[in-house]
Amino acid sequence: MTKSELIARIAERNPHLYQRDVERIVSTIFDEIADALARGDRVELRGFGAFSVKRRDARMGRNPRTGETVDVDAKVAPYFKTGKQLRELLNGGESESDDD
Repeated sequence: MTKSELIARIAERNPHLYQRDVERIVSTIFDEIADALARGDRVELRGFGAFSVKRRDARMGRNPRTGETVDVDAKVAPYFKTGKQLRELLNGGESESDDD
């Protein structure tokens, strides 16, 4: 599902809202999540999951084509961990352990 498909589906389920308002709401939610992650904050949506950032240390990598070693800079990557309700929904009622 794309962002525009999500907006269309929400607008369809809520005929009292204009599509432009739904678009503004969805964009605002995504912008707020992105802004929080950019600040290094964690965003938790109970039952759905949590967005956070993981820091990756600088390391030595290898160019797969030439085999030459290269420096890989430290970076920050977005991370999403599913919530219990979403995991159960996807796994037909079976929840995986929270070991990771």
